[in-house]
Amino acid sequence: MSEHKNEEFLKFEEMENEATFVDHSYTADDIQVLEGLEAVRLRPGMYIGSTSSRGLHHLVWEIVDNGIDEALAGFANQIDVVIEAGNVIAVRDNGRGMPVGIHEKTGISAVETIMTVLHAGGKFGGGAYKVSGGLHGVGASVVNALSEWMEVTVFQDGKVYFIRFEDGGHTVEPLKVIGETTQTGSLVRFKADPRIFKETTEYDYDILNTRLRQLAFLNRDIRLTLKDERDPEEARQSDYHYEGGIIEYVEYLNKGKQTISDRVIYVDGLQDNIFAEVALQYNEGYQSNIYSFCNNINTHEGGFHEDGFRLALTRVINKYGKDNNLLKKDETLSQDDVKEGLVAIISIKHPDPQYEGQTKTKLGNSEVRKIVSNIVGEKMQRFFLENPTIAKSIVEKAMVASKARIAAKKARELTRRKSALDGISSLPGKLTDCSSKDASECEIYIVEGNSAGGSAKQGRDAKTQAILPLRGKILNVQKARPNRIFENAEIRSMITAFGCGIQDEVDVSKLRYHKIVIMTDADVDGSHICTLMLTFLYRFMKPVIDGGYVYIAQPPLYKVQKGKKIAYAYKEQEMDTLRAEFKEGYKVQRYKGLGEMDAEQLWETTMDPKHRILKRVTVEDAMEADAVFDMLMGEDVEPRRDFIQTNATYATLDY
Repeated sequence: MSEHKNEEFLKFEEMENEATFVDHSYTADDIQVLEGLEAVRLRPGMYIGSTSSRGLHHLVWEIVDNGIDEALAGFANQIDVVIEAGNVIAVRDNGRGMPVGIHEKTGISAVETIMTVLHAGGKFGGGAYKVSGGLHGVGASVVNALSEWMEVTVFQDGKVYFIRFEDGGHTVEPLKVIGETTQTGSLVRFKADPRIFKETTEYDYDILNTRLRQLAFLNRDIRLTLKDERDPEEARQSDYHYEGGIIEYVEYLNKGKQTISDRVIYVDGLQDNIFAEVALQYNEGYQSNIYSFCNNINTHEGGFHEDGFRLALTRVINKYGKDNNLLKKDETLSQDDVKEGLVAIISIKHPDPQYEGQTKTKLGNSEVRKIVSNIVGEKMQRFFLENPTIAKSIVEKAMVASKARIAAKKARELTRRKSALDGISSLPGKLTDCSSKDASECEIYIVEGNSAGGSAKQGRDAKTQAILPLRGKILNVQKARPNRIFENAEIRSMITAFGCGIQDEVDVSKLRYHKIVIMTDADVDGSHICTLMLTFLYRFMKPVIDGGYVYIAQPPLYKVQKGKKIAYAYKEQEMDTLRAEFKEGYKVQRYKGLGEMDAEQLWETTMDPKHRILKRVTVEDAMEADAVFDMLMGEDVEPRRDFIQTNATYATLDY
């Protein structure tokens, strides 16, 4: 990694030196004006984030969001998404249909204006849409710009209108009438341009399915469907409509968990044209899952709506506890105490949302805090008075969490990295550190077992690769209280070695290694240890995963040798290829674990940057990740069994 950066730096320096000797003017002639949608194609990342799989799926969200906006305005209740053959996307809604008249300023139809002019849409004046999501009027034209072709069909006033665009948004011919109809709405079909999306143009059904299900939870009046028609023999369809809205969302997130009450608490209210609704329910676990939304956009980083909810919840629980002599007068529960085991959805609809942060997923409207706090505070207090049994169980759970938090705080102090004056002495004794202090080139291998750890230490690149062996399986943090977690020796070793802090104190700028590599055996036990590790990192160091610093090493399954020729197979399919290549007279060694490899073999197959296979760990959707970790590592066996049976075809198990 660092070599690549150095190369880039050298190239940049050479360019700078060259520029010193070139007399280049800077005049009006040097200013390039990009017309129409050219700017989008030139810098697509500015509009959709990236041209990776995430950016590809973002195209679908922009068109779907237009249908959702129609529904929020009260004109649509059905949105259908189809993945057609060749990865063509079709999105149909039964709203009013895009306006078809001639636009006064552009002189072309309103449909063509929407699809070819940036910042043209019904979301700016506040008349057509009081509340909207998406890219605020940029979305449809951006999708057109990044498509090989797009077709728009409008069903309106008894007529069917049609227009087609090709090669990044160029109009083939103006809008025309092609038939008659009794329906209303819009149909948008497009094919992403492979010249833009070079990584992939293949849509992931699960990614689309997860988002549409989420939209159905957040908008109780809308039915959303997803069809996959790419393979006629394996056609799939999902249909979502949740009359209970976010109440059912909380029930879905708590599925398989032991809840402290059967009832989901729901409150809502309208104040200053801002609608807020909250659904919450406590379970017997120790993790909290609080998700906030503004106009259907998941505000991952929180914001003032989330602040208002936390303040009100803490205030109401403390008041009820003291009014009913459950808490001492000098005893006060913190926000951390009242969130243990909490699953909550906070959703607001705001006519003019303002976002903060690099990813624009933190709500910055300060007035929202008071509004949400008032609505939640008033109605939660009433709920507690009407449901004393539930209220008492919530207060008692928070009291137990408070005692555990105090114990955890003492244990946590032991995990904090000592000051720079202590130097290397503060690092765990089992760690074999690397000599480099440049975090960008440093890697730490978390290795299963002492024997594999010994081989890794001998075979590593001592300059950039550190080794931390684990003794057996680490604690399952999904089922343990915080104080037990911080008292665990293996976990403390990792926290200290990484050096970036934990939970809300994580600072990735202090991370000592920019590659944290989990290296376990290629068997069921190894997979379990890997899952335990990922659970810990996700629950306690999520910014490290979000930053792309966590990897899983893939050791080989087989070593094949014929004479002096040696080859390794990492998958069964690769082994089949090697059998055909070597034909006969070869020896096969099946690796049962990393400990069976000597230092040289471990370096060649799993640690050498030139030959190793590392899989970067990413989290595309936090809610789905939460659900999977809860299911895999929680108490309920049935959902885990269903998951394993469903996904068994994707796993290679070592019998």
